[in-house]
Amino acid sequence: MRRAVTLILAILLLLLQYPLWLGKGGWLKVWDLSRQVEAQQQANRQTQARNAALDAEVRDLKQGAEAVEERARSELGMIKRDEVFFQVLEKPPSRIDEKYAVQPSASAVSGVSGMQPRQAP
Repeated sequence: MRRAVTLILAILLLLLQYPLWLGKGGWLKVWDLSRQVEAQQQANRQTQARNAALDAEVRDLKQGAEAVEERARSELGMIKRDEVFFQVLEKPPSRIDEKYAVQPSASAVSGVSGMQPRQAP
């Protein structure tokens, strides 16, 4: 008789534990959701850092001409009037490199005032 009561109580205890661990709002579900929240927070932090960098770049481009000039120099290969451009090469270019070298066109850079494309040496 005691054995049967103990067995029934153990089964009831297990039945009560099932929703706690495996049910709709159980510990495993909560653990999984907390992992998802943590992953999303990490993605949000990365996006916020990227947005902050882009915001700073936009503010810099709106406020001063220095950023526009820097972009024109680095991305479009432009120089100012009466400015001398020096390019230091690590190794001399081969004949193939000279033949297929690409120079920026004047039409591609006409939107920036006071700047002009670099002239080939």
